[in-house]
Amino acid sequence: MGLRISTNVASIGAQRVLSKQQARLEHAQQALASGSRIVKAADDAAGLAISENIKGQLVGIKMARNNSFNAQSLIQVSEGGLNEINNILIRMRELGVQAASDTVSDVEREFLDQEAQQLRAESDRIAKSTRFGNRTLLDGNGGEFEYHVGPFADEDQNVIRYKMEADATNDALGIDGVGVADKDSARDTLTAVDEALVKIGKMRADFGAVQSRLQMTTNNLDNAYENLSAAKSRISDADIAYESSEMTSAQILQNASVAVLAQANQNGGAAVRLIS
Repeated sequence: MGLRISTNVASIGAQRVLSKQQARLEHAQQALASGSRIVKAADDAAGLAISENIKGQLVGIKMARNNSFNAQSLIQVSEGGLNEINNILIRMRELGVQAASDTVSDVEREFLDQEAQQLRAESDRIAKSTRFGNRTLLDGNGGEFEYHVGPFADEDQNVIRYKMEADATNDALGIDGVGVADKDSARDTLTAVDEALVKIGKMRADFGAVQSRLQMTTNNLDNAYENLSAAKSRISDADIAYESSEMTSAQILQNASVAVLAQANQNGGAAVRLIS
């Protein structure tokens, strides 16, 4: 190949290689800095689309998981109210057993009845005041709840419906007007309280069943979140070992290209010496 001055082919080739190594170095640095293998869409267009779709699902699953937890909290608030009403009924039953015996006088029964009336009033207050947000839970007016526990819009697969039918008011439990002022009233109170305890137990069992379902839902969402996160990682996350080696290789070749370019730029000097 002859000596030329107008076009330095060796220099052009060295510049091309230098530019390529510079691009490799910059890509590796960006990947290491961001932790993402796909720095720009051109790196992997299909992979970017898939990973972004999975990212959307992950965000949806995370919020669905929060919805499931909040639903469990609502049920726990309801069950907590029923637990206190249950304790009140047990105490009223204790008072009824005590008042039904002639080991206490009528005067003492009046004292026992005062406590029983206060407990009965408190039971009704708890039933009417237990709420989650602005929704009452234990007065029979809870209505139907829809818990969105999935990342998509399909109601059949992403929504849990639950009808809140719990009614723990004194009227519903059959303890409105009970007392222990005399032996007959005390025995009637025992019967009414026993029936009320059965009703409370049924409500609590219903709440427990829903809580169990929501817990299983949360576990499933946790599994889905873990597996989708792993899938997204395999597609879009940077392999630090690979990117580090790419950066090192690009730096070495870049330095070599700079050295060769410097030499190539001197090639025209030989032709100039011939002319002179």
